Amino acid sequence: MNLRFAMPVIILSLWLWSFIVPSPAYPEDIRLFGSHETRSTSLKSFPKWTGALARYQNSTVLAGKCSAPTFNRCHLDKWNRFLHSLKGKPLRIQIDKVNHYINNAPYIIDLVNWGLPDYWATPYQFFTRDGDCEDYAIAKFMSLRTLGIPQDQMRIVILKDENLNAIHAVLAVFDRGHTYILDNQINSVIEDHEIHHYTPIYSINETGWWRHM
Repeated sequence: MNLRFAMPVIILSLWLWSFIVPSPAYPEDIRLFGSHETRSTSLKSFPKWTGALARYQNSTVLAGKCSAPTFNRCHLDKWNRFLHSLKGKPLRIQIDKVNHYINNAPYIIDLVNWGLPDYWATPYQFFTRDGDCEDYAIAKFMSLRTLGIPQDQMRIVILKDENLNAIHAVLAVFDRGHTYILDNQINSVIEDHEIHHYTPIYSINETGWWRHM
């Protein structure tokens, strides 16, 4: 089969498989960055996140020319090839590779990129226009979802960087009692207990959000 036409089929198959693979029981003893947390299933207060999810899930990727300024078949083929190379590998290898791959994109603030103080981009938008911290986290989240990682094992975490006195976003991945942090400010994936200058505010995934105290 021609690779150009095979790769969209591969990405669709991987995405569908991510919803078929059963999710493990949600861990009850998570203390993200040592915090206490309370959970809610209502996402009404997070329109930027739900908007990004809706745009991503409803997107139609057109097989446009590679020179097109929007997300096109060449962007899709590159992402597909990368994700397909990770299929079946251990989770730790997958998160290390995804973190490195996404972190290679240039950082650009929303005000410059979108003319807005805060905008949550889809992976398709990120791969064509780069982005800031939450855009890296969303692209990592969706990459791992496509690889079949259950959304119950992941959260985007909005936190305060105490060193920079600034709001920041990372992706947390939970596995067998470990909480791995995928951060555009840190080249390597490390566990949350190794980071002492982050104070979590809230974390979120596709079905709920958590307030951290």
